Amino acid sequence: MDPSGVMIRQIIISILPILIAITFHEVAHGFVANRLGDPTAKFVGRLTLNPFVHIDPVGTILMPLMLFIFTNGQFVFGYAKPVPINPQNFRDPRRDMAISAAAGPLMNILLAVLSLLIIKFLIAPLSAVSPAVVTARILKPLMLMFTSSIIINVVLASFNLIPIPPLDGGRVLVGLLPYKQAISFSRIEPFGFIIVIVLIVTGIAQYFVIPLVNLFLALLRLL
Repeated sequence: MDPSGVMIRQIIISILPILIAITFHEVAHGFVANRLGDPTAKFVGRLTLNPFVHIDPVGTILMPLMLFIFTNGQFVFGYAKPVPINPQNFRDPRRDMAISAAAGPLMNILLAVLSLLIIKFLIAPLSAVSPAVVTARILKPLMLMFTSSIIINVVLASFNLIPIPPLDGGRVLVGLLPYKQAISFSRIEPFGFIIVIVLIVTGIAQYFVIPLVNLFLALLRLL
């Protein structure tokens, strides 16, 4: 298959896993926040598994697609519309905000685990006993899709754990730091997105993300 065909196939295989990954990630934030006392996401209709509610036209579609094309699939970065959370509704704003933030990456790891279990205990056994035509036309594409789901969810979790607010890792760190240090550190949040872009462009982000991705993948191999 020519390179353009491989790229198109990879995009098609990745679309559904990406939509599921970002949708469950955002819903996890809102669901946990709601359980901890903040119903903001629920009131604005963000506690839904409808992916179109969470899609950001630039961050979810245009940016990942352009990066995928211009880097030959080597680098993809994107984001969904953040679920609104009002920490003032929490009993302990710093602690509960950290828990709500951690829920997103944790959900992605759970999705990666589920994808692996589906491959291991459903698709692989069926491939061993199914006719060749069924394996080629149905089970192999499903295998590729769930394998893509593992990678996408692990990378999304790892990237969001970069300890820079407004990424989830930054908000978790704010919840863990002593009060004075947390307040000082949280002041970088208005510039956080710019800092993250700089870390990506300079390649510094990979020194955090890649080891974490490898750690998660190593743990998944133990299942």
